[in-house]
Amino acid sequence: QVQLVESGGGLVQAGGSLRLSCAASGRIFSSYAMGWFRQAPGKEREFVAYVSWSAGSTYYADSVKGRFTISRDNAKNTVYLQMNNLKPEDTAIYSCAAGTTSSTWSGVYRYWGQGTQVTVSS
Repeated sequence: QVQLVESGGGLVQAGGSLRLSCAASGRIFSSYAMGWFRQAPGKEREFVAYVSWSAGSTYYADSVKGRFTISRDNAKNTVYLQMNNLKPEDTAIYSCAAGTTSSTWSGVYRYWGQGTQVTVSS
């Protein structure tokens, strides 16, 4: 069992930055790939980024590439999402997830956090 808790969301103006954190507890965090997903009101959940268990591989959705950076600190059992140059269309609830393999598909992730709200004003 893995428990995930996100933090760092909030209200920011367009062009601003936020750093989301996802703290994990439970089974060995370092053995899991970690992903970030988001869901805007009235829309389906969409993939944002993932990082492999070793942090040797990362991948981003085209919509955030060059603006967002995913990283992990296995010693702290934490994964981060640095979000720069935020746009109003980035407004959503952001959730982290843990799975045995890296994927853009949410179905492979077994454990999910509750999510944190990010609101970007224009």
